[in-house]
Amino acid sequence: MKKINQLFVLGILLFLASACPAQTTTISGIITDSTTGLPLPYASVTIKESGAGTFTDQKGRFYLQTNLKAPLTLNISNSGYGMREERVDNLHGEVNVLMQPQYSIGETVVVAGTKTLLKIPKIPVSIETFDRRKILNSPSLSYYDVAATLKGVDITSSSLTFKTISTRGFNGSGSTRVNQIVDGMDNQAPGLNFFVGNFAGLTELDVDNVELLPGASSALYGPGGMNGTILINSKSPFKYQGLSVQAKQGVMHLGSNQRDNASPFFDYSLRWAKAFKNKFAIKIGAQYITAKDWVANDTSDYQSENNVSKVIAGNRRTDPNYNGVNVYGDETSVDIRPFIAPFLPQDDPLLKKPLFVSRTGYDEKNMIDPVTKNLKLSAALHYKINDRLEAQVMGYWANGNTVYTGSNRYALKDIRIAQYKFELKHRDWMVRAYTTQENAGQAYTATAAAQVLNELWKPSFDPNNISKSWYPQYSGAFLTALQGGADPSYAHNIARSFADQGRPLPGSQQFQQVFDVARKTPLPQGGLFLEKSQLWMGETQYNFSRVIKFAEIIIGANWKRYILDSKGTLFIDTLKPIGINETGAYAQVTKHLLNDILTLSASGRYDKNGDFKGKFTPRFTALVKIINNNFLRLSYQTAYRFPSNQQKYIRLNVGEYTLLGGLPWVKDYMGNKNDAIVEIKNGVPESTPYVYKEFKPESSNSFEIGYKSLIAERLLIDAYGYFGSYKDFLGRNLLVNTSNGKLFSTVVNSDTKVKTHGFGLGLDYELQKNFNLFFNTYSDVISKVPSGFQSYFNTPKYRVNAGFTNSGAGKNKRIGYGMTFHWQDAFMWDGELANGPVSAFATIDAQVNYRLPNLGNSMIKLGGSNMLNHYYKTGYGNPATGGIYYLSVAYNIL
Repeated sequence: MKKINQLFVLGILLFLASACPAQTTTISGIITDSTTGLPLPYASVTIKESGAGTFTDQKGRFYLQTNLKAPLTLNISNSGYGMREERVDNLHGEVNVLMQPQYSIGETVVVAGTKTLLKIPKIPVSIETFDRRKILNSPSLSYYDVAATLKGVDITSSSLTFKTISTRGFNGSGSTRVNQIVDGMDNQAPGLNFFVGNFAGLTELDVDNVELLPGASSALYGPGGMNGTILINSKSPFKYQGLSVQAKQGVMHLGSNQRDNASPFFDYSLRWAKAFKNKFAIKIGAQYITAKDWVANDTSDYQSENNVSKVIAGNRRTDPNYNGVNVYGDETSVDIRPFIAPFLPQDDPLLKKPLFVSRTGYDEKNMIDPVTKNLKLSAALHYKINDRLEAQVMGYWANGNTVYTGSNRYALKDIRIAQYKFELKHRDWMVRAYTTQENAGQAYTATAAAQVLNELWKPSFDPNNISKSWYPQYSGAFLTALQGGADPSYAHNIARSFADQGRPLPGSQQFQQVFDVARKTPLPQGGLFLEKSQLWMGETQYNFSRVIKFAEIIIGANWKRYILDSKGTLFIDTLKPIGINETGAYAQVTKHLLNDILTLSASGRYDKNGDFKGKFTPRFTALVKIINNNFLRLSYQTAYRFPSNQQKYIRLNVGEYTLLGGLPWVKDYMGNKNDAIVEIKNGVPESTPYVYKEFKPESSNSFEIGYKSLIAERLLIDAYGYFGSYKDFLGRNLLVNTSNGKLFSTVVNSDTKVKTHGFGLGLDYELQKNFNLFFNTYSDVISKVPSGFQSYFNTPKYRVNAGFTNSGAGKNKRIGYGMTFHWQDAFMWDGELANGPVSAFATIDAQVNYRLPNLGNSMIKLGGSNMLNHYYKTGYGNPATGGIYYLSVAYNIL
């Protein structure tokens, strides 16, 4: 019995011994730049045999635990240094590795083009990218401005902190034809329907890289990818650790007629990340920007002649019906003949045609808070369940004031945007769930607020108190001046002065009191939005490459739900919030043939929106390796977009007319059954009643051919040309209810196919001694647009970017400098606020910096955006942008 017990105990001990993990050893070492002798931070160190890995810290040191025995091989890589294998025979000694800098222009690995990791020359579609190093060495004020130097990209600036990236010509504030995805999350506000990337996205210190697909991308990235997809990716807390701080201060409004004096610009940001035993990691970030914003101050007279809106000659003194582009409140306009007719002979010339008079408006600088504020906060938790699976929980939150240009200038005051995500990320698959929470805060439309302000002070016409109504007072003074011998023009000015007696003056206590009531009263009685819409989304993807060998296969699916909640101030959700479900699935197959000389890919996606029938979009690509590092690419891509939530459900009076969506409910809203609703074309009402047509998603197909060549590992040449065709093209028309004269703008599909075409050429040249040159030019053109149809194709025909940088000059390679040049041609802007000319302009940005690697990897940078201070506009009705000159001091950012 005793022996049995001893054997039992021995068996248990043997079992426990076998169940215990093998002895763990920590490999340590330091990675150094062989040229400068400085430690190399953020280098990747992995064990070839297992895939386990880590990153070097700011001092170039790494620690890596393993239960493998020697000898083993480490794979060491870093951007700009290539890949190196290091054999380790002694696990207890320190590993010291010297990394030789290499030309890296063709080594950048991206995921956007195929949803798999590929080097840029092997991407079968056009792609643009930049990373943290380019942001660091760029003179641009923000990473959004860096995107403006990319081939095929347009930027629309509504304000200092509200910029929209667009591609392939359909440019505008809050472009709905481009997907913008931040850390896997759709960055479009669910209700306001604009991208909030530079307002509520990543802080500058947390951006790792940006990938941009100009052109159709719906087949992989879903609705909205009509003209492109932007992926903005943050830094991993496992790789980029420690405390990083940046303080950027500058001056703006030099020599400006927007502000009385030059004013400061402040931009402070920090990031802190910490990894624990390469298993658990945490990061937090914050950024705060404040400055006196640019002001839209175009006082051109914008009128409707025969219901066709355009700029005409005139001002407040010469035109009684003056309507300034960036003057608000003067949209209220009345024909005063009913007020003066009782006092004039029936054949008086003044009564022969309409005599419209507008209320006196207020300039934008008096209607919108001059100080823009933007506070961003972010946090993330990362946990490596094993070497192949990582869990992530992260959140982004932003609050502040900014301005957006749509059908009005919208003052987004105290707006709050939050995004929260949970994700399981495996090397072969991922599962992701996230939500976007939107709160418009005290956001208001400047036009409505100004109109209500005027009415609160003195109503346009109150039948119960005619003597104290503005138009009767104006009409009486006008007639009195005429009878006194004044000419009509002078009489109008006398009448306005009389009716405006006691008008609240900007800056006065009276003005502020009345204005606060107007902007804080919800639409339509005031200017306030009550907007708290939501987006909920879940998605998954699986890559079968490790399971299926004959081809690379990816499948994915998603579910999305919008909850629109504006209490009737923006949508038709007066009674209850509007819920919209959307589902989708996609697949991609890639096959390498002829020893990788030919790579073929086919992908397709099916999506179903609750308001529309399902839509399928395929994509086919071919990549031909002509000779080493020379690739020809061909692609046929289809894309689509469901009309945006605003294009379906908006109901917003913008002064001269009411914006409506395109779903069938608009038929009943525009009038009664007996009212005659007609369309206005070329300024003339049609003679036949308007017939509502089925509202459909917009679709497109495009063919693109491109060529990419890497010469001597230094010169990267990229060229493309494309042709596109749009079916059921979404735009707006103008309708009038002839029974009451009310105007409506509804969203409709074009009956004809709209055509686009364009080209791009880019050169990137890496020279010796850390010197880089780049040049690109591109063009986009639209044709076959139906007469009177608003396409919102807002882009110049030709644009050019050029520049140079040096990331390490001088004896110790600590000096950096760079300059970029941008030029674009003049064009006509086709917008919702106003249509008008945008002049050609050229800008120069420049910077010089000095690195302090021994002082916590710090940098001092002196730079300027728009160095020549030539004010320019990117869109008609938007503010002109001048120069900003800044000094930044940053710690631990290399």
